[in-house]
Amino acid sequence: MCHTTVTIKWKKIHQDAVIPSYVHEGDAGFDFTSIEDVVLTPYERKIVKTGLKVEIPLGYEMQIRPRSGISLKTPVLIANAPGTIDSGYRGELGIIVLNNSSGEYKIKKGERIAQGVIKEVIPVIHIEVDELSETVRGEGGFGSTEKNN
Repeated sequence: MCHTTVTIKWKKIHQDAVIPSYVHEGDAGFDFTSIEDVVLTPYERKIVKTGLKVEIPLGYEMQIRPRSGISLKTPVLIANAPGTIDSGYRGELGIIVLNNSSGEYKIKKGERIAQGVIKEVIPVIHIEVDELSETVRGEGGFGSTEKNN
């Protein structure tokens, strides 16, 4: 089996920042940790700071995804999941979280709040045309596949 590796460069901009790493061999995602205590009021959306900057190679992106344990056990969602960090971005990595409940929720400093996954980005050539090819589905939209079965 062929494995390609990609080097990701991390810069700590806060003393409590944690450089991500894989917990288990074969894991797709690596965890991000909050550098601050954050209180989320009901249905509030905030950016949680990681204290990290990142350099992702050209041709790749980092997707920010929820951690399954947080999704199962708490009302916290990653608001734009999956979020995309482009290779050209050099600002602080922040995780956009949403408290999806009617009660207050606290994220503690040092808590693992999200995970990152590196994905290859395939360049696309965009062209405008007058017509598109025909398919069986055609213009069938949301839920249209159920109608064909």
